[in-house]
Amino acid sequence: MNDVTLELSDMRQAAGRACNLMKVLSNPDRLMILCQLSQGEKRVGELEDLLGIVQPTLSQQLTVLRDEQLVSTRRDGKNIYYSINSAQALAVIQTLYQQFCSDPCQPNN
Repeated sequence: MNDVTLELSDMRQAAGRACNLMKVLSNPDRLMILCQLSQGEKRVGELEDLLGIVQPTLSQQLTVLRDEQLVSTRRDGKNIYYSINSAQALAVIQTLYQQFCSDPCQPNN
């Protein structure tokens, strides 16, 4: 019985982490940012151009992603590059891309 309790405790912790990830991903701007970053490292200016998100909003959403440790930064001179720092977030983004973005002709369920 003790093993079952431990497994349930582990499951509850894992569910909490998964819920937290899903909360962060539930914002369309953050989801689009991570989708672009799933293709590789990007500068802030590149993300702004690719996504059409104005700089203050982009910075705010990148801060959330950094605080949640889903992205990491690298500075090269004046440029700051962002990349995905979470294998779990990358796996979810790849699945969402496959389900919602890979075939624009596919009807939504």
